[in-house]
Amino acid sequence: MIPQEVALDIRILERTGLSNRAIGRRLGIDRRTVRRHIADPQAALHLRPLVRRPSKLDPFRANIDAWLAEDSHYSATWVYDRLKPMGYAGSYEIVKRLVASLKEERSRIAYLRFETEPGLQAQVDFGEFAVDLPDGRHLSLYGFAMILGYSRGLYAELVERCDLTTFLDCHVRAFARFGGVPREILYDRMKNVFIRKLASHTVFNSSLTSLARHYGFKPEVAPAYAPWVKGKVERPFHFVREGFWRGYGYTGLERANQDLQAWLETKALRVHGTTHERVCDRFDRERPVLGALPPSAFDTSYRLFRTVHKDCIVYFDGNRYMAPHQLAGKQVVLRVKDGRVRIFHDNDLAAAYAVPQGKGNLVADPRLVEALQNDRINAQRKYAAQDRLKGRARLTISPVIPRFALDVETRSMAVYARLAGEAA
Repeated sequence: MIPQEVALDIRILERTGLSNRAIGRRLGIDRRTVRRHIADPQAALHLRPLVRRPSKLDPFRANIDAWLAEDSHYSATWVYDRLKPMGYAGSYEIVKRLVASLKEERSRIAYLRFETEPGLQAQVDFGEFAVDLPDGRHLSLYGFAMILGYSRGLYAELVERCDLTTFLDCHVRAFARFGGVPREILYDRMKNVFIRKLASHTVFNSSLTSLARHYGFKPEVAPAYAPWVKGKVERPFHFVREGFWRGYGYTGLERANQDLQAWLETKALRVHGTTHERVCDRFDRERPVLGALPPSAFDTSYRLFRTVHKDCIVYFDGNRYMAPHQLAGKQVVLRVKDGRVRIFHDNDLAAAYAVPQGKGNLVADPRLVEALQNDRINAQRKYAAQDRLKGRARLTISPVIPRFALDVETRSMAVYARLAGEAA
């Protein structure tokens, strides 16, 4: 088993033309694992999430960080010798691995390249834009920007929300505008992207990781409190605010985005102050080395995992939705977007509904109800089980009376007639 981040590294290195053996040697995994994940890129999606186990070094982590901050050349042996008198009871190998990962992280931050090769890196960020309405109210819009590191080719758009679905949709439109995908994208530590650091690996949002696997890029996160690392995308936001937004007469979101795209196309003809070349000329050189777009766009719907109950119902946001009865007891994926809920099982669409108003609603497709009622095999299986239970109950409860215990008297009908008259 390998984490999804390593699966992304395999995808990126495979695009560079390295052999399976070379990729495995670089990532520290077996070449057969590399071959298996190249043959089936979806294999890593079904892996169990990594769970961080407590380490014997956890109580001493602050000491190790302080020592390496004082002098990054302290060796693992030096650190181990000073931890032993402090009560550390673990092995030297644990100290060695931790010190190596901390040094690698510090080295990567210190030597992160600012100028990038064509097609290597893009940077992404979100910003807020304010609109003063005629009635005195204030409207907040959000700006998405993706800039290519080499050419400074810029894609930007205004959106009304900054949720995860909108964030992923902006990526899809940016890739379509560029006509390709960079090998890596650098992000800030925003909640839509960054989860945590775990065992020297960066854990990203699962939806962003799926997007990265679909398009074949590697997400990277900038160090904390280091805005200069993402300077390429920080400056264009100031560029858009001052050059386009300040003094702009806002009339609607659609018109604003049309005007913004026209303005960006005009500004792509300018000579950039850092590269001293026209942005469009450098983009013409960078575009051929961008990664190819996949055959289909990524589905950015919000994903939820649910189990279909015995009554063929799945629950979402206070409402009940009917799934095909063949999926009872199975796990399905709900994809929610634009007021619609779609139910998938093994990537096959099972049902689709519009989200109703309010809570407590039962939404069912009449065709699914009819299919359940007409399923004779399901009915036989259900009622046959009940019949078997009833049969066992009769055999267990009913007493067995021997033949010799019965004493039956034979009477004529005149006797019953006489008894009836006496009763009257």
